[in-house]
Amino acid sequence: MKEELKKIHQAKSQQKFPGVDLEEGEFVEVYIERSRKGLLLIWAGEVVGFVILTIILVMLLSGGGRSMLFPLNDAAVGYLYLVVVTLYLVLLLSGWVGTMIYRANHLIVTNKRVMQRSTTSLFARSVNVIDLSSVEDVSFAQSNIFDQVFGIGTIRMSTVGEETTYTLSFVDTPTDEIKKIAKLVHEVKKR
Repeated sequence: MKEELKKIHQAKSQQKFPGVDLEEGEFVEVYIERSRKGLLLIWAGEVVGFVILTIILVMLLSGGGRSMLFPLNDAAVGYLYLVVVTLYLVLLLSGWVGTMIYRANHLIVTNKRVMQRSTTSLFARSVNVIDLSSVEDVSFAQSNIFDQVFGIGTIRMSTVGEETTYTLSFVDTPTDEIKKIAKLVHEVKKR
């Protein structure tokens, strides 16, 4: 590939991915993020939580403070509303945090290396960088009914030596991406 073309690709990659630290002559070939379909699990849990909380609230407040569970005076009803509103806000906040953590995981494949950004909590993040020449195997697996129904799965990349496996779950079926990564690995190993 001509040097000018590499510089153009690198400039485009730096513009599109400003947070990625690219080396000289390096550019992004494949960017894989988690599927938006996986967010259904997070928000389905949120809906279930809201429904359960609402049912509990209705049971406690049915009959104008004369609950079917136990009687409540006006002060207790006021505190109960405060507690329930707080629980609704905590539930909403947990959905937002879960969404942010879920979306912060992705895989970047350049013409030289693979970068995996993993976030498991608000305070636990990691970046794994491996050379393409160290990649032994690239595969995609669907391991449960949710994966099959929604057409998502897990990308796995095994490395030479320590036999470390890098994975990114909840990925839309990446047939073209897997082929492109395998081709890049093959080209790098040929050099």
